[in-house]
Amino acid sequence: MKDISLIAFDADDTLWECQTYFEAVEKEYCELLKSYASADEISKALFAVETANMSLLGYGSKAFLLSLLENAIEVSGGRLKADEVEKIIKLGKELLQLPGKPMDGVEETLKVLHERGEYHLVVFTKGELLDQENKFHRSGLKPYFDDIIVVSDKTEASYYQLCERFSINVEQLLMVGNSFRSDIEPVLKLGGWAAHIPFHTTWQHEVIEEYEHPHLLKLEYFAQLKQVL
Repeated sequence: MKDISLIAFDADDTLWECQTYFEAVEKEYCELLKSYASADEISKALFAVETANMSLLGYGSKAFLLSLLENAIEVSGGRLKADEVEKIIKLGKELLQLPGKPMDGVEETLKVLHERGEYHLVVFTKGELLDQENKFHRSGLKPYFDDIIVVSDKTEASYYQLCERFSINVEQLLMVGNSFRSDIEPVLKLGGWAAHIPFHTTWQHEVIEEYEHPHLLKLEYFAQLKQVL
């Protein structure tokens, strides 16, 4: 790890909380549509719609809102009312105003790493550009980072491009995140380093089998990053 020069951080559920808000909105959504189907049926149908839309809409709150509306039309058999549409749009807009409040240990850890001056620090996240940038600005974490980079998806190619952007070899990259599927596995496959900090809840799409790896750091909480570095 002595050669690491770039530390990239996932945003949602790594720097600030996100998935719990999506789950709360989905719960309200199921309650709103309970006259058409059960909560379990609505949630299963919603995930299928989200998955089908991913290649066109990508990730993020706006994509989620469109999937909420499409699924509601299907679940209701086209009987969805105007006031229900309005309420669903309102729920979706709530997700575009998440506070972006840093989770415990995040700001103090970033401050230490920034003051050391040994690394480039970047936010590397997927989703909708404006939404992620807004959360980043609301978080108050901007002074600690060299850049925020928002991509449509976290693939091996996108991580390779990140390394090219900072003129480093992939062995000099450490990716920090909560999703094994998006933040950890692609980097390990390329030969980089990854620090996995699990969040207490994970979006169904991000769940994959986890495994051990010589370049994998398994942390229980964010502040441990100061110790391992």
